[in-house]
Amino acid sequence: MTQSLEDYLEAVSFLADSGAVRVTDIASRLGVSKPSVLVALRSLEERGLLEHERYRGVVLTEIGAVEAAAIRDRHEFLTAFLRDVVGVSQEIAEKDACRMEHVLSEETMSRMRVIASCSDGKG
Repeated sequence: MTQSLEDYLEAVSFLADSGAVRVTDIASRLGVSKPSVLVALRSLEERGLLEHERYRGVVLTEIGAVEAAAIRDRHEFLTAFLRDVVGVSQEIAEKDACRMEHVLSEETMSRMRVIASCSDGKG
C-alpha cells in the first residue's frame, strides 16, 4: 500500500473515533480535494479495507480496522519516541513521525521499541 493510501486509512480511523466519516471530513483533515479523496477511497474499497456509500459515509472493514490500528500504533509510537527519547518538540515529533511511519522497516521499529523500553526504566 502506498504512503498516501496509508494516510487516508489512518485519517478514516481517526475520524471514526468521533463518529460518522464523510468525504468532506477526510478532505479537510488531509488538506486535499474531495475528488482526490474519492479516488483514494475507491482504491481502499477495492482492497477490501473500507466501504463507502455515497451520502452514507465511510466505514472501515474488519481488515481495514486492523490495518489502520497498526498504522496508528506506528505513528503514536514514533511520535512518543521522538518526543520522549530523542527530545524534539511535540510538533516536530508529529511531523517527523508522519513521514517515518511509512518507510521504517519492522526491524528498525523493533529495535526502536527496545530502546524506548530501556529508556523509560522498563527494560
